[in-house]
Amino acid sequence: MQRALLVGTLAALVASVSLTDGQAAIERLTLEQMVQKTDDGLYAEITASEVIRIDSEVDGPELYFTHLTLEGESLTTGLPETVIVTFPGGFVSETEGVWNSEAPSADDQKIGNKVVAFYKHLDNAGGGLECNFLYASHGGLFRTVEAPNGTVVLGRGEGYAVDANITLESLTKAIETLSKPEEL
Repeated sequence: MQRALLVGTLAALVASVSLTDGQAAIERLTLEQMVQKTDDGLYAEITASEVIRIDSEVDGPELYFTHLTLEGESLTTGLPETVIVTFPGGFVSETEGVWNSEAPSADDQKIGNKVVAFYKHLDNAGGGLECNFLYASHGGLFRTVEAPNGTVVLGRGEGYAVDANITLESLTKAIETLSKPEEL
């Protein structure tokens, strides 16, 4: 019981560290907050996945990051884009890598999936890695499905930027509205 309490306390402590320090943070986000905090959102197909290892003199050895190549279109401009988004964790082989509890599930990051993803450019995600960071890790990636009324973005529940299922068309309109600069 004491071990479980210690692990729970450590997990809560780690979760309270802010993203600006290069560490993970758990935060509840509305769609408006997600749009304000990120550089863009994409509707795209995952076309490639690569895990890299960085050994850093400053941040330590064996830092693993997963890069997902997304080919699709910007949700703010509607223009075609290819963006590589990155999140912590991943395996370069069956025995070398690290699992990260905040990473998107294996099913969410499969090549061929069509997703909505929100990202923010970071000068240093750790180990000197400059990248477009998948904002909120698994909370910034939403799977989509085709339905009779069009593409539907699958919501993740309360506290997530997309909390309920919504058509891609409706989500795009909401993001376009939220992305416009306020007029004085």
